[in-house]
Amino acid sequence: MTTVEDIACLPGFRRRFLVVPATDRVTAAVEDDYHCMTVTLHHDGAIVMSVESVMDRAPWTTCPGAPAVLATTFAGVALADVAKRGEKQSNCTHLHDLALLAAAHAADDAPTRYEILVCDPVDERVTAEIRRDGAPVLRFEHRDDILTAPAEIAGTSLFRLRGWIDTLEGPAREAARLLQWGTILAHGRITPMERQSDASRMPPNCYTFQPDRKMEAKRVGLILDFTNGPIEPLDHFDGQRFREGRRVPSQ
Repeated sequence: MTTVEDIACLPGFRRRFLVVPATDRVTAAVEDDYHCMTVTLHHDGAIVMSVESVMDRAPWTTCPGAPAVLATTFAGVALADVAKRGEKQSNCTHLHDLALLAAAHAADDAPTRYEILVCDPVDERVTAEIRRDGAPVLRFEHRDDILTAPAEIAGTSLFRLRGWIDTLEGPAREAARLLQWGTILAHGRITPMERQSDASRMPPNCYTFQPDRKMEAKRVGLILDFTNGPIEPLDHFDGQRFREGRRVPSQ
């Protein structure tokens, strides 16, 4: 069995979140193999006054239009109601998730960092783990998307965890939701690129895949492999902005 210590040494998907609260704003950032984005909610302590998004790296030509939709979705909404706002499918799902994560941590007095590690299949078995501020929180193991661990959800599809996640409290629920989505995204490492590159075939589950734009969306964007590489997710993010001139490995 893969141990907590050695999963980071195995080839696989890496995803990192950083949430940085301040008096009048909170910023949430994410980077993984395919995405690098931030969302900042400017607020007065109770209401989201404005929303600022940055797409440093995105996979489709249509993605740059998504920040305007996110701003319309959440500007004027109470921080306490951001998670209830809905409209996820009309938004970039990654920006939407960042907005919810930011709102949940707006009153924190220190940053929060999540790291998701999903190893590539080994004998058809996948191990995935989420760490909060460096400490392991939750681990999934699955074979062909059927969970084998943790024991309480063994036999459940990776895609059918909402009921179980909803039974969890606070930080545990947040970590489980992030780990489920990260483990699903990790499929991109083993799915042939041609199967990921025709937006017209995708269900309407995000901004780019809506009927009025998926026919024009083209796959673009640099794909990075963070496994034992010279760079790490969000290593060029200072908590508020991205550093220009980041050096990435030649592809």
